[in-house]
Amino acid sequence: MSLIKSRKRVADHGEVFTPAWMVDAMLDLVKEESERIDSRFLEPACGSGNFIVKVLQRKLAAVERKFGKNDFEKQHYALLALMCIYGIELLSDNIAECRANMLDILAEYLNLDESDDLYRAATYVLTQNLVHGDALTMRTISKEPITFSEWGYLGKGKFQRRDFRFDVLTGSSAFSAEGSLFAHLGKHEIFTPTKIYPPMTVSELAALEG
Repeated sequence: MSLIKSRKRVADHGEVFTPAWMVDAMLDLVKEESERIDSRFLEPACGSGNFIVKVLQRKLAAVERKFGKNDFEKQHYALLALMCIYGIELLSDNIAECRANMLDILAEYLNLDESDDLYRAATYVLTQNLVHGDALTMRTISKEPITFSEWGYLGKGKFQRRDFRFDVLTGSSAFSAEGSLFAHLGKHEIFTPTKIYPPMTVSELAALEG
């Protein structure tokens, strides 16, 4: 694959794609985390997904090792692996391609088609986790503050979702700095979700995909 789509995009947006061998070498530096199902990764300029596709593949390999013989757990932990990966991308064609690439990886692993609840649930998750926006301003393309969902698997087919503002999460180090106006605050006060949802099943998540 070419490392650039056009010289104009390089000039306007600094868009250059990282080759696969380099992605693997960089992920090997955090090998244990890149292969942990519930570790969270954020790529603030995700392009078409070179980094996060590799992360998902590593996580799904871990799912196969741990739950490959149990279809129910395999499906739910594979969805959790996807849920723990985040991206932000400024260019509309890139974010659409990135979502499609991630969905293709999951669908191929679980042998899903577009009518499956799990496919539709994953599609919805990707619209929440892979944001069309600007990581520098921390706002979506429509100028709203970027919000990410923290997903957790509760077991027995139930997922928990809590939403957090990206600017608050990234400002936590400044909040806790000595002498800061917010230094007296505990993490529980800083990391207050903007919304907490009731536990949801795959079919309930699928129903949100529209």
